[in-house]
Amino acid sequence: MHAVRLHAFGPAENLVHEEVPDPVPGPGQVRVAVAAAGVHLLDTALREGLPGPFPAPAALPTVPGREVAGTVDALGEGTDPSWLGRRVVAHLGMNPGGYAELAVTDAARLHALPDHVGEAEAVAMIGTGRTTLGILGFTELGPESVAVVPAAAGGIGTLLVQYAKNAGATVVGLAGGPRKTALVRANGADIAVDYTRPDWPDEVRAALGDRTATVVFDSVGGDTGRTAVDLLGPGGQHLVFGWSGAGLHDGEPLTFTDEELAERGITSGSVLGPVMIEKAGGDIRNLERAALAAAADGTLRPAVHRFPLAEAAGAHRALENRGTVGKVVLIP
Repeated sequence: MHAVRLHAFGPAENLVHEEVPDPVPGPGQVRVAVAAAGVHLLDTALREGLPGPFPAPAALPTVPGREVAGTVDALGEGTDPSWLGRRVVAHLGMNPGGYAELAVTDAARLHALPDHVGEAEAVAMIGTGRTTLGILGFTELGPESVAVVPAAAGGIGTLLVQYAKNAGATVVGLAGGPRKTALVRANGADIAVDYTRPDWPDEVRAALGDRTATVVFDSVGGDTGRTAVDLLGPGGQHLVFGWSGAGLHDGEPLTFTDEELAERGITSGSVLGPVMIEKAGGDIRNLERAALAAAADGTLRPAVHRFPLAEAAGAHRALENRGTVGKVVLIP
């Protein structure tokens, strides 16, 4: 098979598309003929050997990627034979291997795909979708809500805009450049502004009139995140799940002291990791099932930015340069 392997930590060019031996499923595992593989911003940090929610690879070469969808084409010993030939999607967890034509994973990680859900969309929902629903578990949205979504043209941002709009909230989407803001507006945002313009906060305030934001879904941190928090009124929520605007690999999440929060009358906190799993009833698969169901019934419609598998390095560069829209997916 062909796969993309990382032979040395460093720039995107270190990702090499090459022929490697076919993987063999072990006991309780399946092999998936991959039709779509997800690319995450965290993959770019792991490529450089930097730790994050997942540890950097202990040994090289390695095949990156933790989200795959396709068809089960081989079974390991003791695996339920009904999986053979079925269209599936899986998050590979701590064991990468998604940037490939074939990937192996435990059968317990699989979800069967309905006929009308495409593999690329399923890949978007198994990771990005589950995170989106996990974030939304920390707030309640309704007609009185004003939701601010930085990075609104990204994978999670696209879904947050849709969900908030479906809940009746007023949605403020922030994105970089006129092309992305047009997409955010088309996705349902009531107010779509270009955060690269220095006057964007004034534009938002003018559009809101006497209303203030009730929640900021912050994946960017940095100056943009801090300015977005300034739009919150008393009782507002600042939900943190990233800090890409503070530097893709070496930034830090936006934080406030207890005194600052008390003075503003707002709350702020991270919604990732154990707190999200606890909200999901202790099982991350609950979020995966809910995300796939939302795609199946059309409640959420993930945006997908496709690259050929052989162009994984280009996909990484585009992510790092903020040149993508929606979830980045590799197609073998």
